[in-house]
Amino acid sequence: MCGIVAYLGKKAAQPILIEGLKRLEYRGYDSAGIALLDDGAISVRKTSGRISALEQILDEARTDDTLGIGHTRWATHGVPNTVNAHPHVDYSGKIAIVHNGIIENYATLRTWLRHEGVPFASETDSEVIANLIGYFYLTAEESGRSDGQNLFEWAVQQALRKLHGTFGLAILCSDFPGTLIGAKRGSPLILGVGSSEYILASDAAAIIEHTTQAIYLADNEMVLIGPEGFYTKTIDNITIAKDVMQIEFSLDQIELGGFQHHMLKEIFEQPESLSTCMGGRIDKHDGKIKLGGIADYLRELTRARHVIFTACGTAFHAGLVGEFLLEHLARIPVETEYASEFRYRNPIIEDGTIVIAISQSGETADTLAAVEQAKERGAMVLGIVNVVGSTIARATDAGIYLHVGPEIGVASTKAFTAQVAVLSMLAIELGRRRHISSDEAARHIEELSQIPEKIERILELSDHIRDIAAANVDRENWLFLGRGFNYPVALEGALKLKEISYIHAEGLPAAEMKHGPIALIADGMPAVFIATTGPQYDKMMGNIEEVRARGGKIIVVATEGDENIADRADHLITIPDARELFQPMLTVIPLQLLAYHAAVLRGHDVDKPRNLAKSVTVE
Repeated sequence: MCGIVAYLGKKAAQPILIEGLKRLEYRGYDSAGIALLDDGAISVRKTSGRISALEQILDEARTDDTLGIGHTRWATHGVPNTVNAHPHVDYSGKIAIVHNGIIENYATLRTWLRHEGVPFASETDSEVIANLIGYFYLTAEESGRSDGQNLFEWAVQQALRKLHGTFGLAILCSDFPGTLIGAKRGSPLILGVGSSEYILASDAAAIIEHTTQAIYLADNEMVLIGPEGFYTKTIDNITIAKDVMQIEFSLDQIELGGFQHHMLKEIFEQPESLSTCMGGRIDKHDGKIKLGGIADYLRELTRARHVIFTACGTAFHAGLVGEFLLEHLARIPVETEYASEFRYRNPIIEDGTIVIAISQSGETADTLAAVEQAKERGAMVLGIVNVVGSTIARATDAGIYLHVGPEIGVASTKAFTAQVAVLSMLAIELGRRRHISSDEAARHIEELSQIPEKIERILELSDHIRDIAAANVDRENWLFLGRGFNYPVALEGALKLKEISYIHAEGLPAAEMKHGPIALIADGMPAVFIATTGPQYDKMMGNIEEVRARGGKIIVVATEGDENIADRADHLITIPDARELFQPMLTVIPLQLLAYHAAVLRGHDVDKPRNLAKSVTVE
């Protein structure tokens, strides 16, 4: 989840590292630091806090240092203070590293190294990596080892083979002033290839300002960058060739563009992002869906006896909607599993079972582990991801990209609606092949194509939703209630409010409220009901009355033209009418805005909520 950036080229490294860290700060913001190679010596500046705190302690722009590494941290091992901040330098002062991931056997390695006389300064698992590389480097140097491979490269390989766990690494050595090494296992690492310059980063956001050409490292691969260019190999020293790929988004897409926060920008991008996601895939003339990424697997999908969606957080909620969609339209039994639980269970995967992993980043550690578990058990595994070239995209048999552009806000918004849109298209196409008529499929396609325009109309209510948030933002406990296809939206609405406003919220199926949670209702407690038109509308009216009778504050998301609901609601948000199947892409928008405005009104940094980071690349 941390952000890594490293630079080797002809320009001053410090300003490039700082700018790169700012673009990666959404991946972690507990502490930050940089290391520069200065006249044969490693110079480190680091501090607790955000990039702005780091900038205050930096020297004036250093124009001679053209090699450096930088890091913005999301703490795992050790409190977020200056000592535990990265970069970490080994005990000899010759090796510096920045690390994203978790080393599972760090305690064993730390004990062994201490027995060898190696001192430690921090509480982190990452320092073990620096000292382990340094130990092998100094041992080889003292023994006069020489077999044609430079000592730096050799020491890195020896150390990496000892590590159990995950890592994305950028490494430099004071004895090799023109060399930068990167390595990956389980945490993303990308090399941007420019004109006589290279940028190594955990995310393309730190690269795109300088070049659109990049290579994506796979697990247990490393890249060695020097004055003559770069080459790639495995950590077992087997040379491999990597294709240079085009980064698929522009610098403009990661800038704020006049919005106060990335989250708000991404909420308002949803009409356009959904249009892009569905563009070229919806054929209204023939009444078909074209999903090129899985075209070769549609026969297996059509014959599937069982589908498992596996995901975490917001993607899990999208998977729940997908479960309802696929069962309703295609009549395929589906279950949605938390990837963090699936990976440790003994799941039943038989012939005809297809596992579909859902992840915005394509790097979610638990979801990736679930993918590997499913593959080991013989399942066909597909992916629904946003980031092209991501680890899950490469690990699955095939998949569907969201194509919504980068999502910088830690609280996912446009990825959720795109995931639901992709799942809707998949359900319609499989339904057409298995269960529903072509005419019915065409009607669903027409309805789906209207969703972006309907979202535009909901976004016009942002100021009204802000007023609702202002009237209730002092309350510390909320309920979110929905039924049917809108039950997962209730879960998502509660998650959004928790993530960024730090208000305690629970999402529930409305009918479950009276089986215990109704005891929470007290005078003025906000209860958000998704009470749109549908088969369970009357039941929702009954649930609203139950909360009203106990003094709860009623906030209702309802369908335009509903004349019955206004008298029951303290606050009313109306959305355009839509079939129940596709309502989640509409009903979630007011809840995203409600959470956003509540967080801003409470004075929180919406894009950098406490204790969270964007891509959960550690377990």
